[in-house]
Amino acid sequence: MPTMWLSDSQKIGVAFCSGGGFFLLGGVMMFFDRAMLAMGNILFIIGLTLIIGFQKTALFFARRQKWKGTAAFVAGIALILLRWPFFGFIIELYGILVLFGDFFATIAGFVGNVPVVGPYIAQALEKISGGRRNAELPV
Repeated sequence: MPTMWLSDSQKIGVAFCSGGGFFLLGGVMMFFDRAMLAMGNILFIIGLTLIIGFQKTALFFARRQKWKGTAAFVAGIALILLRWPFFGFIIELYGILVLFGDFFATIAGFVGNVPVVGPYIAQALEKISGGRRNAELPV
């Protein structure tokens, strides 16, 4: 089996982020189950830290242009822990869109190559992210 360019801790981080995503999805499917949403948030943050490192994670969330997204994300997690899971998830979702919205266009480029459903998913991701940000760049 060919090796990937990820280190072992980054591979574990991908597993944590995937588990966090599944817990978040399960928490939403179970009518905003507070415990599953909280576990999904914890796994996602641990996974992100393992993938890009502690210092880069702290710098990512502390950037001046990301303060609004960071505040919404943290407020959403706090509301989930304070037994307001529906409103907490909505606010957290807004924070995720503000924090990671720049990556949706990149993801759409990769997903667009999937047969049958790829172009539709790519089009939806581009609409969510506000279109291509650097469309005038050749690369």
